[in-house]
Amino acid sequence: MLKCDAAPAASATQLLEQYRTGSSFFFSSPRRTLLAQGQWARWHAQEQDEGISLTRRVADLLAAARQAGHEVPVVAGAIPFDVTKPAQLIVPNAIQWAGPLSFEPGIQMEQPVASACEMRAIPEPEKYEDGVNQVLARFSAGALQKVVLSRTLHITSPQAVDVHQLLRNLAYHNTHGYTFAVNLAAEREECAADAHEGPRTLIGASPELLVTKTGLQIKANPLAGSAARSDDPIEDKRRAAALLASAKDRYEHEVVIDAVVAALRPYCKKLDVPTGPSLVQTKTMWHLSTEITGELADVSVSSLELAMALHPTPAICGTPTDLARDVIHEIEPFDREFYTGTVGWCDANGDGEWAVTIRCAEAEGRSLRLFAGAGIVAGSNAAAELAETSAKFRTLLLAMGLNQQQLSMTREG
Repeated sequence: MLKCDAAPAASATQLLEQYRTGSSFFFSSPRRTLLAQGQWARWHAQEQDEGISLTRRVADLLAAARQAGHEVPVVAGAIPFDVTKPAQLIVPNAIQWAGPLSFEPGIQMEQPVASACEMRAIPEPEKYEDGVNQVLARFSAGALQKVVLSRTLHITSPQAVDVHQLLRNLAYHNTHGYTFAVNLAAEREECAADAHEGPRTLIGASPELLVTKTGLQIKANPLAGSAARSDDPIEDKRRAAALLASAKDRYEHEVVIDAVVAALRPYCKKLDVPTGPSLVQTKTMWHLSTEITGELADVSVSSLELAMALHPTPAICGTPTDLARDVIHEIEPFDREFYTGTVGWCDANGDGEWAVTIRCAEAEGRSLRLFAGAGIVAGSNAAAELAETSAKFRTLLLAMGLNQQQLSMTREG
């Protein structure tokens, strides 16, 4: 009998090195690192048509795993932006835990992943700006308050993308965020049939926590309102101060916080919400951030149930949710799939961590499909929103080792 038992303790960097493309799940956070191998059981797409919620089905799956001999089974994977579409969730054969990622000073783990790439923007930059202006025109009707509009960058490399090295590079520069790699092969047979192209992998380094739960304690950390970093320290400080003072960005952030609090409050007997946002930084971006903490009224509520209650937040969809989603489907010329979904894990006790699936790409063979979006509210400017998406692409592009000339192509399309 296969058991999803925790292997002997290893360091987070050792788990990173043990990751294997096509068969592993990797997730690191500021609190811990998880490496999961193999597949004991898997959520099947057809089960979503039986009228049973995802949270109920996963709870039943974890209960069955525990009955089969797993001490504290875990479900791990990704949930798409459109929750009516199949999730990619598994109960692995084996799991290993470690503390947060850290790297010795002076150690250089980075290596270039690709060079001489071909890039194609979908939609093209001017069409993205047209889409932003279409959204702005709809705000006059009064019902729509925010829409997150995104675009993709399709990259083709002369050689197969080294997904493991890309994961290393992302982890090296994002130890305070949520670095992940999820195998998206629908079945092992399909993965084997497409072996000449390589397995499809969702990979990224998100700065945004959707929700985490330990016992009765929960935390959410929504981000909304962004500005690109500058290599010049004085200019970088100016941009951070301008973001914190921006009425437009603070309004965008407030819309998200109100929605997150409204979703969490029914589950909590105590909820602490700061009176205003603070700043957080990544290598490429400044963000307005609010860290919300709470105490659940019922310990049996799982981290997955909380994640599904929150998803999608206005930070990645808009508000009102249904109206914003309709606008996204109408204007965006592609399927987001797992971009702006959620990625993470939940154990049989209900504890877990779920990050918002941003700063990510889908990798398959020689190709990468990168995603980036920007929140559109009244007062937004199409050129500025385009520039914001270009800045967000840089997380993946820098991890690939692309030079400044190639990075500039993301602004030009």
